[in-house]
Amino acid sequence: MSEEKKNNPEQLPADDLNTTNEPNELPENEELHEENIEFEEVSALSEPSAKYSWEWFQWYYESNKQTINYVGGGLLLLIGLIIGYKYYWLPSKEAEAADEIFYAQSLFERDSFNLALKGGAMVRYSQGTKPMMGFEKIYEEYSYTKTGTLAAFYAGVCYMHLGKYEDAISYFEKYDLNDEIFQPLAYGNIGDSYVELNKLDEGIKYYLKAANEKINNFTTPLFLKKAAIVYEQQKNYKEALQLYERIKKEFSLSNEARDVEKYIARINTYITETSGK
Repeated sequence: MSEEKKNNPEQLPADDLNTTNEPNELPENEELHEENIEFEEVSALSEPSAKYSWEWFQWYYESNKQTINYVGGGLLLLIGLIIGYKYYWLPSKEAEAADEIFYAQSLFERDSFNLALKGGAMVRYSQGTKPMMGFEKIYEEYSYTKTGTLAAFYAGVCYMHLGKYEDAISYFEKYDLNDEIFQPLAYGNIGDSYVELNKLDEGIKYYLKAANEKINNFTTPLFLKKAAIVYEQQKNYKEALQLYERIKKEFSLSNEARDVEKYIARINTYITETSGK
């Protein structure tokens, strides 16, 4: 290029004047395409063909990890609460209830039924002197313990001695330890209470329930005999005879079997007399 052109920009071609450091423009007909970035899609794990294999359990866990972790954590918490309740909290409450019932049982054995039932007497505990709990209060405070449930049985007996048979029934119905002796006795005492209320059919119902709840040589013949006696009062001699004969046959070593022949003979006499009329 000549010196004249260099020193005289007005004489430069128009294209030379428009040259800059900007990137060259794309042609009008050419479209600008953004670079497409492809991400590799992670496909879900496929279920192994061998069900319940180690690989299957691994697949199942990975597929349900969040749910399993939530459920597992909840189960661990629940198990911890159950263990704490059963082996720590409940035994401590059983010990408290046993301390409370000691004085009530002592009064019960001395026939102080009202005081044993209601409590209030000042007694000495390891923590100091304070009013004792009666059977009613012990059941109210510790009904979830075995000792508290036993207090309900004692409360029922107290009410029977006090002649309050409806209240007695209410407490005997609360006893539910399902043991060999006290459970049948609770049902039998309900039967006694109904008989005292002159509800003989209900009395027989509970005597039979007590007799058959836990078959043994103590409570079963005892309440079979009581049911038979009430049947006699109702002049249902055949039903009474069946029960006396059951005592003779199945519980020959029981106290009730010692004189059961006398009852059988009497019933046979009644049956003979009534059939001859």
